[in-house]
Amino acid sequence: MVNRMVERSSHSGGKYVSVHLRFEEDMVAFSCCEYDGGEEEKHEMDIARERSWRGKFRRRHRVIKPGANRVDGRCPLTPLEVGMMLRGMGYDNSTFVYVAAGKIYKAQKYMAPLKQMFPRLQTKNTLATPEELAQFMGYSSRLAALDYTVCLHSEVFVTTQGGNFPHFLMGHRRYIYGGHTKTIKPDKRKLTLLLDNPNIRYNFGSLSCFVFIFSCIQMWAVGNACR
Repeated sequence: MVNRMVERSSHSGGKYVSVHLRFEEDMVAFSCCEYDGGEEEKHEMDIARERSWRGKFRRRHRVIKPGANRVDGRCPLTPLEVGMMLRGMGYDNSTFVYVAAGKIYKAQKYMAPLKQMFPRLQTKNTLATPEELAQFMGYSSRLAALDYTVCLHSEVFVTTQGGNFPHFLMGHRRYIYGGHTKTIKPDKRKLTLLLDNPNIRYNFGSLSCFVFIFSCIQMWAVGNACR
């Protein structure tokens, strides 16, 4: 899969950006954050939380505060937000991007803008055939290992949430490349201030998008939101 990713990104010298995207249903549910799905989303997340963590989120004195979680940087970044961050850092639509992820929550809806921003986006499902992936299906750790391998050899690795996967990967990359690796680990508290700006919209070519891009590059330069 690494060879295939390198071949597909041959126009950029075999260089590509890998993104560990944590926007699976269980991650969204556990975060207790709200997105734009309204009552339907809230109902789905209540069911998901009860299915996976029976009773934990219904205990007495347990208060769910999505707004506070957002401000505190605890909410998983959406694919759109990841795309805006990368665009703000100067990666254009010619960039080859590999997305490492499980089953994205409402993938058809949430992945569409990221694919529009980065039409050369790849995943394990586009690099490998269904027949090749069949032996890994049903084994989350094996599927994660495929993602890990492709991310390991990327020029830039983007982590959007904590966990063992990015921590091990960042250490592994530092070791095999002698400490010379590029990692983007956004400060989500500060990045949220940009993303939640009402004057910022996803509409490339508009002033609002350029304002976001300029702001993100400024903050990245001083090591704040996009370091």
